[in-house]
Amino acid sequence: MTIDFIAEAKELARDLIALRRALHADPELGNDLPRTQKRVLEALSGLPVEITLGKELSSITAVLRGDKPGPTVLLRGDMDALPVVEETGLPYAATNGNMHACGHDLHTAGLVGAARLLSAHKDELAGTVVFMFQPGEEGPGGAKPMLDEGLLSIAGSPVDAAFALHVLPGEQGIFECRPGTAMAGSNYLRVTFHGEGGHGSRPDEAIDPVSPLVEFCQALQVMITRRFNVFDPVVLSITTLQGGEALNVIPPSASMGGTVRTLSHETTQKFPQYAKQLADSIAQAHNCTVDFDWEQFYPVTVNTRDEAELVNSTLTKVFGRERFRVPDEPVMGSEDFSFVLQEVPGAYLMLQASPPEVDPATAAYNHSPHVLFDDSVLADQAAALAHIAWEHNQRGSNS
Repeated sequence: MTIDFIAEAKELARDLIALRRALHADPELGNDLPRTQKRVLEALSGLPVEITLGKELSSITAVLRGDKPGPTVLLRGDMDALPVVEETGLPYAATNGNMHACGHDLHTAGLVGAARLLSAHKDELAGTVVFMFQPGEEGPGGAKPMLDEGLLSIAGSPVDAAFALHVLPGEQGIFECRPGTAMAGSNYLRVTFHGEGGHGSRPDEAIDPVSPLVEFCQALQVMITRRFNVFDPVVLSITTLQGGEALNVIPPSASMGGTVRTLSHETTQKFPQYAKQLADSIAQAHNCTVDFDWEQFYPVTVNTRDEAELVNSTLTKVFGRERFRVPDEPVMGSEDFSFVLQEVPGAYLMLQASPPEVDPATAAYNHSPHVLFDDSVLADQAAALAHIAWEHNQRGSNS
């Protein structure tokens, strides 16, 4: 049976836009989103879904059970904002010092729309749909706590596949999804060299930690070009350097910190091993000791081939070939939906959503205080999620 979720979503557009703008005007940060949670619960009220709230965070999980047998699919929308002072000039702009500068207000409203669309066809729906309303994607991370609280077993049947959609600036209405690595892994590196402080005029009587720190920072970039495959790149940005304060004093310690982006699980594992060897060797050569700290923040986001193909074929059939693209390269940003995709097959897709009057070539990007997203895409966003879930469960029920 073929259902036209696009036409049905247009009937919901006004409500979804109103929800998105209410969320946009009142953004909350992290894993504690009480006002956002309340608005989403109100928007889900009356639907035939089973609601479970997070114990340690303001998450919402809604389970819709179709009347026909079939697999279980998960759809995710993140709800949190960023500590960015909004400068868009929109009539519903946030004024509390926070901003939905990454489009999570659209993700939340679009997932509510998908829940409404699929609920309206519960009697024809095969299997189960789990709607994952997640806090904390911008940090400290909400997907992992939801998994720890039993997200993937909450329906009573294991989740067979998971999908998430993210908006970004660009030509409005274009969907994107690629098999394999979709987004980079995000990792943090902090290294401190310890020596012995002394007078700047007599370095021979001190153990200078600044020299090995400088050497290490330069050697890291060389290490990347010599020890990692150029087709599996690593992006290192050293963002902090700290030492002494007085210009004539050699400090007792000096430290650096930065972000390391990786595009494979293998490279994520190798980098800290190689970097620690380098830090230890340089410290020894300078008669220093070194503290090495590596934090894997979010893993690499990897789309499984079958699920990426399902997104491709479904959205091409529903919206037309001209509105779907397969990106040539991954995005170097990171995403904690990666934790879900480590557990189950799935795909992470993008929807370009710049307003018509904004030139996509010069549009402010996600996390900018000036970024603009056109909420007229919400109907198509909701319909896309609904079609993906429907198609996945139909295929599974017929296999």
